[in-house]
Amino acid sequence: MAVTMRDVAEHAGVSQRTVSNVVTGSVPVRPETRERVMASIRALGYRTFAPARQLRQGRTSTVALALPRLTEPYFAELAQCVIDRAAQESLRVTVVTTASRREDELAILAGDQVFADGVIMSSVALTPEDESLRHPAFPLVLIGDRGLGGEVAHVGPDNRLAVRDAVRHLIGLGRRRVALLGADRGAALTCEQRTAGYLDALAEAGIAVERELLIPAGWDFDGGLAATLGALERTSGIDAIFAMNDSSALGAMKAVARTGRSVPADIAVAGFDNMSEGARATPSLTSVGPLPDEVAAAALRELSAQFEGRAEPARHVLPHRLVERDSTAVITASPR
Repeated sequence: MAVTMRDVAEHAGVSQRTVSNVVTGSVPVRPETRERVMASIRALGYRTFAPARQLRQGRTSTVALALPRLTEPYFAELAQCVIDRAAQESLRVTVVTTASRREDELAILAGDQVFADGVIMSSVALTPEDESLRHPAFPLVLIGDRGLGGEVAHVGPDNRLAVRDAVRHLIGLGRRRVALLGADRGAALTCEQRTAGYLDALAEAGIAVERELLIPAGWDFDGGLAATLGALERTSGIDAIFAMNDSSALGAMKAVARTGRSVPADIAVAGFDNMSEGARATPSLTSVGPLPDEVAAAALRELSAQFEGRAEPARHVLPHRLVERDSTAVITASPR
């Protein structure tokens, strides 16, 4: 667990502000107090966040955005939204990737290898045991599904409610054999929450769960394509697919077409993320969730509040929206 400024303060028997004054040199501190704080820093192995060492010269006007990868279209779009929103606030953005590795995410929480005034991080690898971590000694906002308890700001959707609404929409179209694409894959917490929403919608409609309709798949285009091809070969009667994210949903639509079926006449398809690539697809993809730009805006608002000391870190549950497009359109018979 990373050593925080609070740990140093408790060890030295001083306030966090005194530790900050020692670290930054922004306010004079009595020599004996300074030495006691420095001894605690050495004893605990506390590492200062890089911008703190630059406070005498002012802020860097830079935000670090840490994402699992940029090869996933959703994260690439989110990065652009953060960059565009930050530019409106005269902030630069540096993007780093963690390859979904827990050790990389923990290193960022410790302030390693990040030179910025604050961090926005999409965490997918932190575990429940990490939730006891205290807020690092710099402005931080986690986005997505994994938070770190009440001391770390978090921005994300209610996955369970969002997926329930999307699957409810599919069932409302008269679809009774709705497959869940991406089951038991992806980030564990996200998968758990979205699966729960799927099960909620089935239970609400009185539809029994069929194990063969819970389809494991990678959460990307190729994973959705391959898994859907296999499922359609093994399982008859699938009339709708809810995919865990838009990328795999786009792969699913490709698979449906390859098997000689059509979307939505034979199989309706919906995804999660509301990314623009889905809106441009043919047919356009129905999707649920906050828009990437809404995530970016909320994260930057929270980070700005921390910059200015206006608020304690807070959890923001973003409202989701179900955008109905051609992939779930109601098909009516042409007049004869």
